[in-house]
Amino acid sequence: MAVKERMSGNEAVAFAMKQINPDVMPAFPITPSTELPQFVSSYIANGEMDTEFIPVESEHSAMSAAIGAEAAGARTMTATSSAGLALMWEMLYVAASNRLPIALAVVNRALSGPLNINCEHSDSMGARDSGWIQIYAEDNQEVYDNFIQAYRIAEHKDVMLPIMICQDGFIISHGVSNIELLEEADVRNFVGAYEPAHYLFKEGESMAVGPYAVSAYGMEAKRAQAEAMKNARQVILDVAEEYKKISGREYGFYEAYRLSDADYAIVAIGSVCGTIKDAVDALREKGIKAGLLKVRVFRPFPGKELADALGHCRAAAVMDRCEGFSANGGPLAAELSAALFQAKSRMEVVNIVYGLNGRDFTVDDAEKLYQDLARLSEHGNQETEAYRYIGLRD
Repeated sequence: MAVKERMSGNEAVAFAMKQINPDVMPAFPITPSTELPQFVSSYIANGEMDTEFIPVESEHSAMSAAIGAEAAGARTMTATSSAGLALMWEMLYVAASNRLPIALAVVNRALSGPLNINCEHSDSMGARDSGWIQIYAEDNQEVYDNFIQAYRIAEHKDVMLPIMICQDGFIISHGVSNIELLEEADVRNFVGAYEPAHYLFKEGESMAVGPYAVSAYGMEAKRAQAEAMKNARQVILDVAEEYKKISGREYGFYEAYRLSDADYAIVAIGSVCGTIKDAVDALREKGIKAGLLKVRVFRPFPGKELADALGHCRAAAVMDRCEGFSANGGPLAAELSAALFQAKSRMEVVNIVYGLNGRDFTVDDAEKLYQDLARLSEHGNQETEAYRYIGLRD
């Protein structure tokens, strides 16, 4: 039976962590993810969790300790944001190459500089090629649900990769909304016990963790990682289907909101999608066929599925909450453009950067963008730049 509550995104993820009750959590505080180790350590102190909490001296150490714990056979989690994730950079690649299914709660925040503590996707998007699965949430309910699904995806025998569960800093992490929680017994049964086939403390285990890869073997190791990421595609869908049975909530690679007959679409990630949905509803009342394609899974990137979902649209705007510094837009725009090219799409596309350092994106901004798409579909792309900013002060 669902338990109705009001929680912030951080509270919701911490509650999911409590319900899962993993073996180890090494963590170092950084805004806006600091509440996560605070909540967990309180749960442990109150006897509500059996997790071994390890306070460390830095985020690099947090991920290093997570790697050691997971390699020893312990289900492990941690949390971070922004520069904390950047300080983990070296160890992110180690965790992925060692095929360790660590769950990392990322509360998205701008990377320095300039120093800023507000929402941006530059932290996790910068780590998009580190070999981690990445799943993003629109709201508090979704980030709770995503974290409960995380271990089932990461620990699958055909995957065995670490996973980032991402939520927008402050907008979701500190914003309180209504949420439906699952019963703890249902969560425990769904997640199950962690029984890795190989781990260092296993009697008679002969495997090595983190060995030096000479050129005769290193390429094969990377290919094995790549195959595991491909395998994660079906596992993500299978786990979502099982989760629907206990929660009633449906998840996939993306959400298509009033998209089936849309002429104009916006493609976006995260909390901004709620704003865009309001704009879509308002425009639909005026007879304008607007729609939204919300990307939930960024790694593995579901390029073909996204291109197919947009196949009937006349024009689309692809929105990135980070600057790619490629002179062509952000990472979502780059990867979706490649997918649309592979699909031989002739749809007009405009690339947008928005919301940097927590800059607001409003319903009015979204409505104006849909109006731009209508003009674009009629008159062709008149943009003189490869991409543009929304909300920039002139």
